[in-house]
Amino acid sequence: MRLDKSALPEDWQLGHFALRLMGSDGPMVVGLALGAAYDLTPAFATSSAWLNSPNPLGAITARGKPIQLDLEAALANSHHATRDPSKPYLLAPIDLQAVKACGVTYVRSMLERVIEERCRGDASRAEAERAAVRDIIGDDLANLVPGSEKAMQVKAALVEKGWWSQYLEVGIGPDAEIFTKAQPLSSVGTGALIGVHPTSHWNNPEPEAVLAIAADGRVTGAMLGNDVNLRDVEGRSALLLGRAKDNNAASALGPMIRLFDGGFTLDDIRKGEIRLTIQGKDGFLLDETGRIGAISRDPADLARQLVNPHHQYPDGAVLYLGTPFSPTKDRGAPGQGFTHHPGDVVTISSPRLGALSNEVAPTDACPPWQFGTGALMANLARRGLLPGG
Repeated sequence: MRLDKSALPEDWQLGHFALRLMGSDGPMVVGLALGAAYDLTPAFATSSAWLNSPNPLGAITARGKPIQLDLEAALANSHHATRDPSKPYLLAPIDLQAVKACGVTYVRSMLERVIEERCRGDASRAEAERAAVRDIIGDDLANLVPGSEKAMQVKAALVEKGWWSQYLEVGIGPDAEIFTKAQPLSSVGTGALIGVHPTSHWNNPEPEAVLAIAADGRVTGAMLGNDVNLRDVEGRSALLLGRAKDNNAASALGPMIRLFDGGFTLDDIRKGEIRLTIQGKDGFLLDETGRIGAISRDPADLARQLVNPHHQYPDGAVLYLGTPFSPTKDRGAPGQGFTHHPGDVVTISSPRLGALSNEVAPTDACPPWQFGTGALMANLARRGLLPGG
């Protein structure tokens, strides 16, 4: 599990970052500016308030209190099995923000969703259905602009063949799929256990870039995320999406948010790559990469579809952009594809965003989520950090 300096972005001392630490009194909101650390908690109390402010970047040095932070030690102390709770460790870098996610934004993952639907959650049918789907659809959908006239022509042709799917609708239709991934404060950070429901027998990580979006729609930065998914559950019915996606410890974010500045912008996200490695206790090893830029909808358009005059998030939001790939490498019998085993170490990395590492466990073996909004408000009030407190 990458919980040392190798987990940091390769140029972290040249950028600006937002992170949250668990300190001795409770959560701390910390900004990094060119390698120096600043405590933003007295000025803003929450990550949400800071990132919703007019100038989050400038606020780091203008309103933050300089502190000494051994970031490598905090990373190392984030490992769930060896953590010393009396010392700082990393949390998910957000708190009150809504946690939203996009689905079916890449051709490769879109085809996998069509396969899930046709398999009705039965992994043993996946390889045959995969071949059948590709014979009819192929990969040429990658050049389609969702909602365009050409996309609508493809839709009409597929309907005529009896191959239209709800996943193709959101993959090439005018409206993106955006759903609630998790509740505010329920996401886990790097080093924590991630949860897979023990009744699932076909599941996988989904490595994704995740945008941080202010209440007014500004995209302020980006981080890495693991949108853990139960493929057999969603494959039985798309109406079970919530059950497949929103489970204990099934949303991981981090290791920190890279704020947009003169040296890192949304274009760097568009040009970036994500690497996924999975190391199992059974000796299984998977190592794959995917281009964020292979996305079929532009990240800025997805942000606009999330926050607009018809839908607001007053505490801001984060948005998983969708996965460039779902792992399909056979783990057991040929044709059975990939599924998690307890103890898998999943690392999602990108050179300028760092590495997010977590170990897989059954959802009921992960620490229960107990520190919600009420607990945070009570903690901040006790510390005299709430406005008017």
